[in-house]
Amino acid sequence: MQSEFWDVPEGKIAAVVTHLQMFARPAPRTVPPVAAQLVEHPKPDLEWYRDLFMRVGGQDWMWFSRLGMDDAELAAILHRDDVHIFSVRVKGRDEGMLELDFREPGACELGYFGLTSAMVGTGAGRWLMEHALDKAWAQPITRFHVHTCTLDSPQALPFYIRSGFTAYARQVEIADDPRKIGVLPADSSPQEPII
Repeated sequence: MQSEFWDVPEGKIAAVVTHLQMFARPAPRTVPPVAAQLVEHPKPDLEWYRDLFMRVGGQDWMWFSRLGMDDAELAAILHRDDVHIFSVRVKGRDEGMLELDFREPGACELGYFGLTSAMVGTGAGRWLMEHALDKAWAQPITRFHVHTCTLDSPQALPFYIRSGFTAYARQVEIADDPRKIGVLPADSSPQEPII
């Protein structure tokens, strides 16, 4: 068996992206009690969104795509009627996010899904996924899909599979390192060295 190595240019990052999907709502799973509420945010404030996005995925993981957008570009996505933004609110503070994107007819993309480090291990992930499944399949869709990558939490991919998604494609993504271009602080994602 032979393997190949591909050079990643200086100033870039590379990730293996796994695409997953499902075609029917899986049987609901038992959810532990979670002291949180799911709050919908139609046309969310952009600074609020960026702050939550950063706290959920930008500091520990390398979520950066939305952080590099200007206000008009970000609002053009978030303020659509077919993009639904929710937060996980605990004691008045938003500690997680769920984004359901229905822009593709007959389908829903799980655009963003995550919790702050304060919520990891509390059962809130399974609780949030059950809400995501209910809300996605309540619409007239035939496909629910998501993608994750090796720059995200290593728990993400097995969690999506346990939740009923099936992997169907894999790609390599190469992008500018967001820490080198000022989109993320230099100390973000310390597990990924800056080259």
